[in-house]
Amino acid sequence: MYLCTYEYEGKENVGIMIKDNVSIIPINKLIDESINDMNEFISIYSDKMVFLKKKVNEYSGNLISLNDVKVSSPIRYPRRDILCLGKNYKDHALEIKDFVKNKELIPKYPIYFTKRADRTIGTEDTILRHEQITNEIDYEVELAVIIGKDGINIDKKDVDEYIFGYTIVNDVSARDIQRKHEQWFRGKSLQTFCPMGPYIVTKDEIPSPVALDITCKVNDELRQSSNTKNMIFDIPHIISELSKGIELKTGDIIITGTPSGVGLGFNPPRYLKSGDKIECTIEKIGTLVNYME
Repeated sequence: MYLCTYEYEGKENVGIMIKDNVSIIPINKLIDESINDMNEFISIYSDKMVFLKKKVNEYSGNLISLNDVKVSSPIRYPRRDILCLGKNYKDHALEIKDFVKNKELIPKYPIYFTKRADRTIGTEDTILRHEQITNEIDYEVELAVIIGKDGINIDKKDVDEYIFGYTIVNDVSARDIQRKHEQWFRGKSLQTFCPMGPYIVTKDEIPSPVALDITCKVNDELRQSSNTKNMIFDIPHIISELSKGIELKTGDIIITGTPSGVGLGFNPPRYLKSGDKIECTIEKIGTLVNYME
């Protein structure tokens, strides 16, 4: 199923996309509980997808046209910081070799860090420039994994049981701030630096192992193009290792790294400018579109 958060008649709701993703069934038309946001929906219905699919197939009520709503970020208010992977595509690790001081070009172990995103932004929203503190803003298209239930010390073979679904995140980054502080957290955590969406696709729609084409365009110019099968560390490895001694919680968001083609990788670098249009696309999920302030 394709799930969205949307604004309609002054209210924000959770819905299920149907009919080639041009119509929405409000989730509260299908269930007895009153669901206020996507986090609440995941907590209650992560293991009830079969029940919900049956309800969708039986639904004969009114639909809302996608043209009549504003699609928001699917998880507007993450419950915890975003969990991130650095240098998880070989070609990207090589293109930033002069930026990262770690002499090991291809990591032997996953590089984990976090990204603060008290509030994410959705498709068609604006990324703020923060020109008083940065002039080197970059894009990074990434596949995001949404955790569907709490788990600790998860075995690789059981990882799929803990996944709720997938979405797209643009891991927007201020390279000059990263360089100044010699770490990634602050430069990736400025307000509006976490565009997400447009939808969450439940795991049953995307076979495992996940092998999806992933691209990013800036002003219609293709900058990044790869496939998630090219990750150095795959999703079972990431989730299993992260969970060793650390409990993953329902609604946690893990972004799995970006392929080559980021602005930093060009000579000279090609950072985002005012008015730029950024389109992050992942096969079977959709396209996340944002604009620079």
